[in-house]
Amino acid sequence: MDRRTPHELIVVSSPHPSTQPPHESRAVGYGLLLIATIIWGINWPVAKYLLHELPPLTMRTLPGVFSAMMLAGLVLAKGQSLRVPRGEWGKLILYAMLMVGAWMALMGLSLVHLPASETAILGATLPVWAAGLAWPILGERLTLLRIIAIAMAIGGVVLLMGGDSIGVSWEKVPGILCALLAALLFALGAVLTKLRPIAMRPLAGAVWQLGLGCFPVALFGILFEHPHFGGMSSFGWLLFGFSAIFQGAIGYACWFAALERLPASIAAVGTLIVPVTGVVASAILLGEPLGVPQIGALLLTVAGVAIAARS
Repeated sequence: MDRRTPHELIVVSSPHPSTQPPHESRAVGYGLLLIATIIWGINWPVAKYLLHELPPLTMRTLPGVFSAMMLAGLVLAKGQSLRVPRGEWGKLILYAMLMVGAWMALMGLSLVHLPASETAILGATLPVWAAGLAWPILGERLTLLRIIAIAMAIGGVVLLMGGDSIGVSWEKVPGILCALLAALLFALGAVLTKLRPIAMRPLAGAVWQLGLGCFPVALFGILFEHPHFGGMSSFGWLLFGFSAIFQGAIGYACWFAALERLPASIAAVGTLIVPVTGVVASAILLGEPLGVPQIGALLLTVAGVAIAARS
């Protein structure tokens, strides 16, 4: 399977590798990867706070629409084309719905029921489910290591469901189901891109996937959630801008630039920084609990993803 498993998009690798010297190029790649993953981790508590200002679907997808427009400007500024080759539209729309639309919407709903730290941990199980789906779809052998990775991810989910009491457990179920479904659908899209990749440069593909995935959900949110933009605080608008500029545009620009310089397996393992940053940032910024269930689930998930990426 394709081991490039970030928290959002997976498209084909760039056919134009970096022209920098190998050692310098890899060092730059590590730096870009670190920037992207830290930004994505911090965005979890940012998104949780924004729920006080905007309803979940609007909050998650409207910044992505602006991110897509900013990335489109970057692509054009680099002299690249945004043209979609004939015959690629069907795949592009399907992957956008699975890896962006469903992911953004379901994770937004998950944040309504779960702390940002726990949502980040559940989202990080994505590479594990992709490892499992590669068996029936791509015919890749389900090795012992992959079975162990899946078991560890499930163990992390069980720890998060335990919480502090049975009552808390049942309150978490809708959020856990939304997060797991989001991760499964994203993983399905990731595996399908390996089966039938999109014949586009990565950054241009990211523009279309962000736009096609976020715009319909954002439109639905505006029409049916009735967000009150006039009632947003200055701080709310600041966080909205962070999601659009940093989490979306800068995060994805750094991610795809890193992919051009690093092996995919290293980039995949590097994304383990995301849930760690998300959990720590949520504890610091939101005062969310950081007890045995959260730490245990984080350790199980990080270890499971590392095993899945190397299996």
